[in-house]
Amino acid sequence: MEAAKSIEHAFATPVELEPGILRLTLPLPTGPKHVHCYLLRGADGWTLVDTGLGLMETPWPEILEQVDGPVVRIFVTHMHPDHVGGAEAAAEATGAPVIQGRLDYAQCEQVWGSDRWPEQIAAWFTRQGATPAIADELIESGHVFADFVRFAWNPTLVEPGDEVDGWRVLWVPGHADGHLALERDGVLVAGDSLLAPITPAIGLYPESRPDPLGDYFDTLEAIAALSPRVSYGGHGATIEAPADRARAIAAHHDERLDRTAAFLTQEPRTGFDVSYDLFGRELPPIQRRFAIAETLSHLERLVAVGRAERREDDRTVAYTAPFSGGRPPV
Repeated sequence: MEAAKSIEHAFATPVELEPGILRLTLPLPTGPKHVHCYLLRGADGWTLVDTGLGLMETPWPEILEQVDGPVVRIFVTHMHPDHVGGAEAAAEATGAPVIQGRLDYAQCEQVWGSDRWPEQIAAWFTRQGATPAIADELIESGHVFADFVRFAWNPTLVEPGDEVDGWRVLWVPGHADGHLALERDGVLVAGDSLLAPITPAIGLYPESRPDPLGDYFDTLEAIAALSPRVSYGGHGATIEAPADRARAIAAHHDERLDRTAAFLTQEPRTGFDVSYDLFGRELPPIQRRFAIAETLSHLERLVAVGRAERREDDRTVAYTAPFSGGRPPV
């Protein structure tokens, strides 16, 4: 509670974490109620990492007055609205170019640059067993939310392995397919790839990579091997032992995989059905969407490692325990 209060009181006030690194915390209307952006000092000015949510007006002139130098570039870790939604406003306020990963920007255009996405994702979730009421809520909330996301069109595109002002660009997929992080001198600016005390949501969505949880296990293994001195994430606390935190999150998902597998039988069950077992029944429709997506990422991981089977037809995707002999179910 005290940590949450200290974050809230620091809204829109850059806080020095260590020499040359400032944390800028902006409010969110839902979820963790805040998002962290970072300012990284360079020889020519500051690099702003992430931009907050376009839904809530950010006082950029007031913020920039508190920084001893210009913001000369903006780096977006991933295309989720609380990280990319304020990019257009930040670019206008600073005059700085926006830098984004090639894959991440392509998905950003697909989701936030298209009027068709809410209907597309609603139809996809219906195939996963979601009720018509949830599908309708997805369409309505999707159109409302998308109106406030102002990403930067045609940013400077980067790839993993590139450098941004001396920071190495790392690909850390799982939470988002094209998620990038920055690393230099034992410091990881992680976006949402590594968080504490919460864990990043790992969900399966239409036209995403087929096994996001498998991707995320690879990301966690890479972070543990890198063993940075400190990790600064998009929400929550600074992580002083990132390798340990990466291993702890991997163990959490191993346990969730075991729980998910325990709910499968030879009777086909949709991701929607299994999400009730994993996350309970008392969720509003918009939260049920995240529960289904997270459940699906675990079901697809079970399929990938032979601990589940996917069964689908023209209308529905469902999952069963592995068939163990005799005549397979129809």
